[in-house]
Amino acid sequence: MNSPSRKSLSEVNASVDATNRKGIRKLLAFLGPAYLVSVGYMDPGNWATDIAGGSKFGYALIWVLLMSNLMALLLQSLSARLGVVRQLDLAQASRSSYHPIVNFCLWILAEIAIAACDLAEVLGMAIGLQLLFGLPLIWGVSLTVLDTLLLLVLQSYGMRKIEAFIIALVAIIGVSFLMEMIWAKPDMGELAKGFIPSIPSDEALYIAIGIIGATVMPHNLYLHSSLVQTRRIDTSEKGIWSAIKYNFIDSAIALNAAFFVNAAILILAASTFFRAGMFEVSDIQDSYKFLAPLTGTKWASILFGVALVAAGQSSTITGTLAGQVVMEGYLNLRIAPWLRRLITRLIAIVPAYVVILMYGEGKTGELLVFSQVVLSLQLGFAVIPLIHFTSDKEKMGVFAIKPWVKIAAWIIAFIIVSLNVKLVLQEIKGWLASAGENEWMIWMLVIPICLATGVLLLYITFKPLFDQRRLEKNARSPHGTASVLEPLVKPNYKRVAITIDFSKVDSVSISNAVAQGGKEATYLLVHIVETAGAIWYGSEIADRESDDDKAALKNYAEQLQQQGYQVQVEIGYGNPKQIIPEIVTRFNSDLLVMGAHGHKWAKDLIFGTTVDTVRHRVDIPVLIVR
Repeated sequence: MNSPSRKSLSEVNASVDATNRKGIRKLLAFLGPAYLVSVGYMDPGNWATDIAGGSKFGYALIWVLLMSNLMALLLQSLSARLGVVRQLDLAQASRSSYHPIVNFCLWILAEIAIAACDLAEVLGMAIGLQLLFGLPLIWGVSLTVLDTLLLLVLQSYGMRKIEAFIIALVAIIGVSFLMEMIWAKPDMGELAKGFIPSIPSDEALYIAIGIIGATVMPHNLYLHSSLVQTRRIDTSEKGIWSAIKYNFIDSAIALNAAFFVNAAILILAASTFFRAGMFEVSDIQDSYKFLAPLTGTKWASILFGVALVAAGQSSTITGTLAGQVVMEGYLNLRIAPWLRRLITRLIAIVPAYVVILMYGEGKTGELLVFSQVVLSLQLGFAVIPLIHFTSDKEKMGVFAIKPWVKIAAWIIAFIIVSLNVKLVLQEIKGWLASAGENEWMIWMLVIPICLATGVLLLYITFKPLFDQRRLEKNARSPHGTASVLEPLVKPNYKRVAITIDFSKVDSVSISNAVAQGGKEATYLLVHIVETAGAIWYGSEIADRESDDDKAALKNYAEQLQQQGYQVQVEIGYGNPKQIIPEIVTRFNSDLLVMGAHGHKWAKDLIFGTTVDTVRHRVDIPVLIVR
């Protein structure tokens, strides 16, 4: 559905009232969005990079985790500021500032990041189910399709219920790793040395970039700028400053909890596997298997598996929301949430199937680390626009970030992009060396793609600095300014179609229709027979329901004709989503009146959403009554 005035995550926008509250009650009103974001910082992809880093290099890379957490805190605070001040999410702000082609490219990159994140969630959930219940990994991957509807269930209960569910899962993860830390007994002296920056090898660089990609996730920047808009705030200058402050507190608490979990995983790997000389433990399955003998308790492995399932499930919910934000923001296109979730999940399942079937379950750890490196490669395309938007004094006013914050943000962006460029050059060099006679494929495919993404990155970096023209016409809305209204004339409808289903809504539909057309118009009463026989045999069907429907429709027509209205009737057979538009077009109608029944999400899934489909298939005004 294309809407000219849709807000970010419109179903829950401004659904939590944070106005007229003070003290701890005000803080509690703002707590929540960052917790949904923080689960992305402790998803199964993080586990793979943290375990690989800890087992191969001990405590040496824990400084990368700390640096990543500080980066995340700054960038997420900028994301929240954008959402609070301009009431736009990052994707909407990009759409209103860049050329459509650039936005389409940025959308593709954002979708790749979400798919990579979803891949980690699929594998993490499947591995957790395998560890706890012995389920084959291929079956676990298949079962993850079933959680696509979980977000729809939670959304029906409101934003606060979603946040409570996520916080409960985060608590399970946190408690599990607190116990793991106690059993592992880390060497505190060596642990302290791990905070001194060092990169022992090229492999350590690959793991470090994976850690950054797993921690500072691009889709979280889109999501956070939208989630903060679920709070209804005082829009005065004082109220906005207050909202910025409380959202920063929310981010600090949630992201430090995520840092504890990630640090605990790396420390656990370092104090068990690295200490025991098991430097090649990078698979989550191996970690689960070796934890019990190395820590001396079977509960270490059990809690590890429970926390893994909790991490995968919580990340699934936030990935779904991020996908909705990105698609609606960049394309102004909205599809059914269950369909959006199913498409994303299927995209993630395909590479998981390929790796498991072709290379075996032992390669899933490498696939998890690779998914996090892909996330890191997308970061610059989200971070750089975010810095530009929050630095813009024209759009942000007094809420534009301070010079020192801007400098820190650009340093972070430079670090991320530099590490990624180094990694890409390193990988291409390795591919060229091992390609042999297939070297031409890399020159023809890989290198042009890399050059194109490099040009795109340079464009979004320097365009705001050299091009003062803005595509955005309104700083507060991505949809433009109001146009001049011509003298208003009441529409004159001559041929009005009315859908009938023999329910209480019929009288409302007919009343509204005749109010639009009066007695000068010609009306067509339309009813669709949807029985199995009607779908198969069409107008040749001669069952009892079809006969009854014809008689009932004729009864309506006679009543209206007695009141002086010109009425025709037509019965259709089969799928109403297809048949109604055909009948309306054939009648040459200039208005369609339909009754809506207010189905909730479950009934929509079962019975379908006829109104939504029909109104997209006709080129005339559609009046929906209830």
